[in-house]
Amino acid sequence: MKKTGVLLVQLGTPDSPKTKDVRRYLSEFLNDPRVIDIPWLGRTILVNGIIVPFRAPKSAKIYKDLWKFGNGVSPLKTHTQSVKEKLQDRFKDSRVDIHYAMRYQNPSMYDVMETMRKEHYDHIVVLPMFPQYASASSGSAIALAMKIMSMWWSTPQVSIISQFWDNEGYIDSIIERSKEFDLKKYDHIMFSYHGLPERHVDKVYEGEDRCAEEPCESEINDRNSMCYKATCFATTRLIAGKLGLKEEDYTVCFQSRLSKNWLMPFSDVVVKEQAKKGAKNILAFSPAFVADCLETVIEIGDEYLEIFEEHGGEKIQLVPSSNDHERFIDGLEELIKDRL
Repeated sequence: MKKTGVLLVQLGTPDSPKTKDVRRYLSEFLNDPRVIDIPWLGRTILVNGIIVPFRAPKSAKIYKDLWKFGNGVSPLKTHTQSVKEKLQDRFKDSRVDIHYAMRYQNPSMYDVMETMRKEHYDHIVVLPMFPQYASASSGSAIALAMKIMSMWWSTPQVSIISQFWDNEGYIDSIIERSKEFDLKKYDHIMFSYHGLPERHVDKVYEGEDRCAEEPCESEINDRNSMCYKATCFATTRLIAGKLGLKEEDYTVCFQSRLSKNWLMPFSDVVVKEQAKKGAKNILAFSPAFVADCLETVIEIGDEYLEIFEEHGGEKIQLVPSSNDHERFIDGLEELIKDRL
């Protein structure tokens, strides 16, 4: 068997909740042209002159709460490290090494991939840890991996896993997590995915075609198979089908928006509307995040709960992410073996 190196890539996390570390993380993240896709000068002024200086101190306070949840460390890093170790154990008797890196901050892709280069692998598998493809997440990680390898004198065989929203192990891990809760006790269920600007999904289509003109909420076809919105809805249909949910039982929504021109409906608005309709208990899934992080623990678990309570609701129960669940590890193992 060829000697293979597998690179798991997560989005990233500050090295600590200190303002200086949060500032450095936000600067690297938001200056990525795949994240804020406007001309360089405008992005530089917006990010370095406005967003980071004002947002870093506020975000640092939120990250401090997240670090408390993770017992003094970033839960994103802890869960990813555990996934890497459990996955390596699955390949302990083969010539496959598992590595992990963060797209932004540490462990950096530059450092980890330099270690991989020195291992002289015959084959490298790049696996961004984002089930649904988006240029701002999977695309950015893949682009940087290819950029780094383009500077190597000897380039091995490369396989890329751009998305895995329909992987059975991934879906089953979410189902298993949900078994901790009695679905009948909840008035409504929300599937909250990370938001994107509408223009990001529109760029998937050719010419003047737009996502809104496609049946992204109801089907996957040859045209929208790489559309983030379409795969989010498709992921939800798979989960809902296994849970026996009817369409009226749940809502697909998008969180973390920065403007009104992002994918709708907005998760915070859905929470408010459900409370006004009389819902007292909501069960929240976050399938776009395979590891619990700021967007799940703080945004859904704390901020949305506060909104819900303000409008008459009582409880929002977050279903934990896949994290290092054994069925999730099964799914990743399958994805990698398919490329060997």
